[in-house]
Amino acid sequence: MRAAGRCAQFFGLTLPAVAIVLELQHVVSLGQMLVMLVAAVCCFGIGRILESYAS
Repeated sequence: MRAAGRCAQFFGLTLPAVAIVLELQHVVSLGQMLVMLVAAVCCFGIGRILESYAS
């Protein structure tokens, strides 16, 4: 449970960087980048909750 939470947090932290790089290369639009950033925040929050339930 703790490892899944950590993995979700790591994914939530790396997704914004990937979204910014993809937008700078004009692979995704600005709206799609915003959706990716919101998903990253949600993923990080879920990972934090999972990690806290493990202890």
